Amino acid sequence: MTEKNTSGRGQRELRVRVKTAKGRKLSSTLWLERQLNDPYVIRARKEGFRGRAAYKILELDDKFGFLKPGARVVDLGCAPGGWCQVAVERVNALGQKPTKPVGTILGVDLQEIEAISGAEIHVLDFLSEEADGLVKGWLGGRADVVMSDMAAASSGHKGTDHLRIIALCEAAAYFAFDVLEVGGTFVAKVLAGGAENELLTLLKKSFTKVANVKPPASRADSSEKFVVAMGFKGKPTGLIPGEYSTDEE
Repeated sequence: MTEKNTSGRGQRELRVRVKTAKGRKLSSTLWLERQLNDPYVIRARKEGFRGRAAYKILELDDKFGFLKPGARVVDLGCAPGGWCQVAVERVNALGQKPTKPVGTILGVDLQEIEAISGAEIHVLDFLSEEADGLVKGWLGGRADVVMSDMAAASSGHKGTDHLRIIALCEAAAYFAFDVLEVGGTFVAKVLAGGAENELLTLLKKSFTKVANVKPPASRADSSEKFVVAMGFKGKPTGLIPGEYSTDEE
């Protein structure tokens, strides 16, 4: 059901109320209600994006400007495809801006996703030994941007989940070291909690500018943040990546 403003003191959006269905937990009902009333979810549905996460990369790019026409972009863990959709338009992958260079979007994920016009999608475990070579082959060279909105499967324990997503982000960073062009950009999701300091130290050794930001599209009650590392200086020496799980969602 929906609530309607009848006070005559201005208009507001109808709010969807979700009744608890048989067999559905209260937490699931509250999550569904939040989704149905989330302005970014509503906007994504109207504008044709595959999820509210699209606005996170839009806002980050509005601030830092790394998705330039002609750029070659790798989207790690690209499902369901919202980040790829944004990148296609911003780098002119479809050539719709005839005076601008045409970019390339390459999305990789452990699962198949529905095709995205202007993007090349592959089923690939980016942690596999051959992944960096395959990606550079598909791109026809090195990437200008490596971006990741990946999150490890939740364990329900906040501390454990924080460590797992930081480890996943570090793995994505080492992948970026292998495939990025000098001057390139790395963007990835982290969870605030303390362990991200080592990741930031690692990135500061390899990039000229590193920012840790929370875009407006990230929910206020979430510990989610994003690292944006720009100006890649080249693959660092003397660093040994750890062992990482491949159980990301």
